[in-house]
Amino acid sequence: MGDSAKAVLDIACSNGLKGVVVTLTQALQSKFGELAINYGSTKQLAESVTPGTNVVIMSDAGIDGLITAGTLASPRLDIARSRIGLAVRKGEPHPDISTLPAFIATLRNAKSISRSRQGISGLHLAGEIVRLGLADELGPKIKAYDGYAAQACAQGETDIAIQQISELAPVPGLDIVGPLPDEVQKITIFSAGLGAQSAHRETAVAFVEFLKSKQAEPTLRANGLEPA
Repeated sequence: MGDSAKAVLDIACSNGLKGVVVTLTQALQSKFGELAINYGSTKQLAESVTPGTNVVIMSDAGIDGLITAGTLASPRLDIARSRIGLAVRKGEPHPDISTLPAFIATLRNAKSISRSRQGISGLHLAGEIVRLGLADELGPKIKAYDGYAAQACAQGETDIAIQQISELAPVPGLDIVGPLPDEVQKITIFSAGLGAQSAHRETAVAFVEFLKSKQAEPTLRANGLEPA
């Protein structure tokens, strides 16, 4: 990699893959050198990345939008599939979410529910609550957070957290009950794109390929993700 020795990779990474990148940081730095990583929701990152950003990791739809806008270069590079899950504080009883009626009953029985404010999972949950006609009943006990939904549950601030499983998995003090039922599930593909004006394209490509490699696969799976 001709530009890897002096490159400082500027990376914008969705919270959905944060656990993976944090776990692999040592290996990534050993391979690619210094990394400057900004984490956030797809919505937050889409508003802040520039054509000079070396690597952008977010939802496939988000990457497609930035390619269309000319911020990122084609093609889109798919990395992993993610499901939305439900977690409780470690040691608490696991509620039944095996069917849609059981899931709804769990939501009704919970005193408080945390979700992400701007993340894909949080926006999806908000829409599903409306679709199911439960907004008036459940709205008052749903708490939306920026980057803290899982931690809020782990700290005992909420009874359950509903978020990307890949965002729940790295948080100490949580037990993941499982994925949401199919009727309310949303599978998100997290993808990468390279800045249209990236100064380190060769290294950026290699960075993404590492995340897609067999070496990274166990870390993806440990964080509740499936290789794309």
